[in-house]
Amino acid sequence: MSVTNQTPATQSTLKEQIREFIQVQLAEPKGIASFTDDESLMETGVIDSLGIFRLVSFLEEDLKVRVSDEEINAETLKSVNAIEELVIRKKK
Repeated sequence: MSVTNQTPATQSTLKEQIREFIQVQLAEPKGIASFTDDESLMETGVIDSLGIFRLVSFLEEDLKVRVSDEEINAETLKSVNAIEELVIRKKK
């Protein structure tokens, strides 16, 4: 039972880390107060070309996942949920 409860908590923590980085480092400096986990971060202006590099650096340095050049695209980094899926896939 504790193992079943552990996985969602880990994923929730991961999503929170991703969301917090994006909120504090990318959205707030642009005056964007909120965004949803499914919202396109590029279409709403939260992430621009410089933001992509900052986000990838965060994923590689803080979350310890290697993001290949092919994975740095609008679909893979589209939303908080998409980024979380990428990290989970890379950590397996």
